[in-house]
Amino acid sequence: MSVRSVAPTRSGLVRASARLGRVQKGRELLNRKREALISELFRSARPALDARKQVEDGANQAYAVLLHALAARGQAALQTYAWPKREIIVELEERRIWGIPVPTVVSHSRIRRTLGGRDTTAAAVGPAAARTAAEFEQLVELVLESLPKEQLVRRLGVALGKTTRQVNTLQLRVEPVLTAELHALRGMLEERERDERSRLRHVLRRIKASSITVSGGHQRA
Repeated sequence: MSVRSVAPTRSGLVRASARLGRVQKGRELLNRKREALISELFRSARPALDARKQVEDGANQAYAVLLHALAARGQAALQTYAWPKREIIVELEERRIWGIPVPTVVSHSRIRRTLGGRDTTAAAVGPAAARTAAEFEQLVELVLESLPKEQLVRRLGVALGKTTRQVNTLQLRVEPVLTAELHALRGMLEERERDERSRLRHVLRRIKASSITVSGGHQRA
């Protein structure tokens, strides 16, 4: 909607004013949403950072043990101990925070196993390889626990960026244009009303002058 597309009438002025009001209300709602997203992001950032730190520490520990096992048993032996492969089933559930879908781990297959669960014996595997398997199983658990926290922070950040862009667009681009158009429309209506009043006064003066002329003519007669 622009001044050129809106008829310079009272009804057009009402429509333009209503549109500006809707834009301002939408901007206020987006502002409140942005503030809520910021609060949620700050609240969720620390648990996500702590979970990431645990994953990093667990990975450092697991790979350090892996290097020790490689030195003790060799890569071929460790690859043999890694068989058979197994499937880990993870059940996810989606929850929404301010309309943002965030995955949550509901349950998953048992990660940690005993030597019997791995179909191996301590004598055949060796302590280094057994510890390596245990460390990496623990690392997988840490990754699964950190996944929802990481995804929540990432998606909150994306939503916050999108909302901020929307607020800036409304506040810095749409509102100024609509405000200027509304002022221009009011100016056109005020100018039209001044012209109408000027014409009306001119007509009244002519009517008054005609009445005086007619009255004087009757008196002479």
